Amino acid sequence: MGLLLSRLYDALSSFSNETPSRILMLGLDAAGKTTILYKVKLNETVQTIPTIGFNVETVTPAPGITFTVWDIGGQDKIRPLYRHYFDKTEGLIFVVDSSDRDRFLEARDELFGIISDEHMSTVPIVIIANKADLPTAAKPSELIEKLNLHSLSRRRWFVQSACALNGDGIVEAMQQLSKMIKDNKKMISN
Repeated sequence: MGLLLSRLYDALSSFSNETPSRILMLGLDAAGKTTILYKVKLNETVQTIPTIGFNVETVTPAPGITFTVWDIGGQDKIRPLYRHYFDKTEGLIFVVDSSDRDRFLEARDELFGIISDEHMSTVPIVIIANKADLPTAAKPSELIEKLNLHSLSRRRWFVQSACALNGDGIVEAMQQLSKMIKDNKKMISN
């Protein structure tokens, strides 16, 4: 009976009018962050230009999931400003161009710099391995190794292959992040 009530509560709470979770979408320039954001928001592929500053949108990628996503430009001159957005962040989407193998180490260093900040110490991470449709794209297992994700033993993380142009993998990444955020909130409240 208790299990049934718990599942019923979870199902009903997914339709509540909670404040959208605050999500940062970060990564190196040209990884596809803005394309992903507007694919989720508009279900369209939009022509983008490099983001100077940020885009912020409230999105509902699946029923019961609402995020306010802060998509911040990834140029190296902008990255030192990331820390100004960390406060009250509930989830991190880190986008990697999975076909740009020459920048995996740079992406790893940037990711570890972000999560070393005290405001980001408990934030769950979804790494979107974008451009998975390209023949040179790394598989998630290779990205896990190259980004040294196994060293994050005390943090919740997930890697999802995706293609921002056709939307493959994007909803799955958002659903996983939502689940991790809900689990994180339960752990904090206990």
